Amino acid sequence: MLSIGVDIGGTKIAAGVVDDEGEIIASTTRSTPATDPALIEAAVADAVVELRADHEVVGVGVGAAGFVGADRRTVNFAANLAWRQHPLADELERLTGLPVVVENDANAAGWAEYRFGAATGAVHMLMVTVGTGLGGAIVMDGHLVRGGAGFAGEIAHMTAVPDGQWCGCGRRGCLEQYTAGTALVRTAAHRAAAGDPLLDPLMAAAGGVREEIDGPLITRLAQQGDPGSVELIGGLGSWLGLGMASISTLLDPDVIVVGGGVAAAGDLLLDPAREAYAANLTARRHRPIAPFVLASMGNRAGIVGAADLAR
Repeated sequence: MLSIGVDIGGTKIAAGVVDDEGEIIASTTRSTPATDPALIEAAVADAVVELRADHEVVGVGVGAAGFVGADRRTVNFAANLAWRQHPLADELERLTGLPVVVENDANAAGWAEYRFGAATGAVHMLMVTVGTGLGGAIVMDGHLVRGGAGFAGEIAHMTAVPDGQWCGCGRRGCLEQYTAGTALVRTAAHRAAAGDPLLDPLMAAAGGVREEIDGPLITRLAQQGDPGSVELIGGLGSWLGLGMASISTLLDPDVIVVGGGVAAAGDLLLDPAREAYAANLTARRHRPIAPFVLASMGNRAGIVGAADLAR
């Protein structure tokens, strides 16, 4: 049984035909006209028409970056796309003639890891994506946790530091401000501006321009053994472990899957996270310690997860 998964990002729409083993057997992309909902829907519909021309599909799953309602049809709000209480599933069904399910993009990616990726065999999974921002997905007893309004899993905006760093959500001290790529770059820039000699190699790699420091550069130097970059990644990992320990007190997952661009640092990120997690976990001497594992689905996760949820 085949279905189509669509991953709508801020700049690109990726779509694919997915079988019931989680394999993408055909794919296509479109640019995202982010400021116009009608044009977004037209682009998605065009991709679906292309894909179903050669494949018999039963439905469409859409992973959308935003707050998706519990009905799995409405995008209540998206920070980077022009959706406000938008009936996305209704519009796409009208354009494609196929049943449509809409899911938060992090939830879709997490479901793919649970069904076909790094969390296969687990019963309770917590997934965190560490990229420019921080995303989360929760599976408990084999079910994707959406919550009463559909907004569960938004771990980025748990308070980590009362009255701490301002967040784009309008509040202060959110976990995302200490565990995401933006936090990594901000810390590096501040330390470089203060003349920290440990960051001299990073500044040299950035051509002496602090604004040229970014997450991939820090990760690359850390992988090459640069002590300053290793320390920066490790600091981020420690915050990640601390945050996951707090969440685990509530959820008690079997496994914690870590994905996103910063996860390319591998054990340079995960080892400090594991250490901080074990040190801060409640009753740690009397319970199993959930393993931290790297996500394995990569950029396929959003498409595969959305398609599987639709099926």
